[in-house]
Amino acid sequence: MKTPTSTRFGLVLLLWAAGLGAAAQFAKVSVIFPDLRELYPDAGTEIGFLVSVISFMGIIFGTSAGMIVARVGFRRLILWALLLGAVVSAYQATLPTVVPMFASRVIEGLSHLVIVVAAPTLIAQISSDRHRPMTLTLWGTFFGVAFSLVAWFGLPLVEAYGLHSIFVAHAAFMFVVAVVLYFLLPSILEGDADRTLPGFMDVIRRHAVIYRSPHMSAAALGWLFYTFSFVSLLTLLPETVPPESRAFVAGAMPLASIISSMTLGIALLRVTSAVAVIQTGFLAAIAIGSALWLSPGSPWLCVLLFAALGLVQGASFAAVPQLNDTPDTQAMANGAIAQMGNLGNTCGTPFALAVLVSFGYGSMMMLIILCYLLGIAAHFVMQRRRLAH
Repeated sequence: MKTPTSTRFGLVLLLWAAGLGAAAQFAKVSVIFPDLRELYPDAGTEIGFLVSVISFMGIIFGTSAGMIVARVGFRRLILWALLLGAVVSAYQATLPTVVPMFASRVIEGLSHLVIVVAAPTLIAQISSDRHRPMTLTLWGTFFGVAFSLVAWFGLPLVEAYGLHSIFVAHAAFMFVVAVVLYFLLPSILEGDADRTLPGFMDVIRRHAVIYRSPHMSAAALGWLFYTFSFVSLLTLLPETVPPESRAFVAGAMPLASIISSMTLGIALLRVTSAVAVIQTGFLAAIAIGSALWLSPGSPWLCVLLFAALGLVQGASFAAVPQLNDTPDTQAMANGAIAQMGNLGNTCGTPFALAVLVSFGYGSMMMLIILCYLLGIAAHFVMQRRRLAH
């Protein structure tokens, strides 16, 4: 497929909006979690899985989604995923009993997975070479932006109109984005693309192909260590600062990652490769994390740590088209990112919490610093393998 000479920024923003809807599938449950515990008092500690059950779909089907999206068609599947998300949210607005609610979250995981695989691949294809680092860095902010927006607008909505209103609002948002994209989004699936759906053994073989490839797997392997630390620190670090600073730190950390990604991150991507920016972000995070280890409870060090992680955030998505030339390999690379990201999201918080409770704050920070060292090492090894070919 030919690289466009200009960028369709309006369409990029619409696809980013689809990403906001996908991230809100996590956020809408996370921000009202105390209310859901009251709604389902007999669910016990298992209610925590109501947030993370979406991640399991990404762990199991991440790379498979990349293959299927590339073969069936980006346009068709992202539209169906948005509509499925709208229907599921509308059903959740009825506040069903706990088992049907869990089942709906599993189905919602499929909608989420398709969007986070198809949307960044589409953004890469409709962006010019000059603008692609910027548009994919914008895409990389979708999770943090969605959580902020849902917290700012969703909680007042629930207070004013009841618990069901946040699900109704999400359903309406997903439906509107789907309708607008239906009229504006072209199909970029090439006419000679392989349209056959993969069988089970084909999926197994493709997993091996993706993770053996230093081009398709590189961004995903770095992303694993980013997501492992990002979600766990977002959850646990505010509790380590003085009580009067906790609200500031909780709100400022994701905001700092977005700002650094959209400013310093984009500036660095203009002069060096995405992989170099990722490694720079991890190095800065090691330095700031070490300072935070020695000076626990510093609000500004917490915020600076997330500013460093913002470089990893945007550059990881920008690395995909830099390392992969075709829409189908980009889709599979984005599928691997979804798979590794969901694995990191699922494992990070419980593992870091267990270390914190069992061995203390210093050990938790050592674990986080080790994460960043492994992220740098993963990209170094993949880079050496690419140069060897």
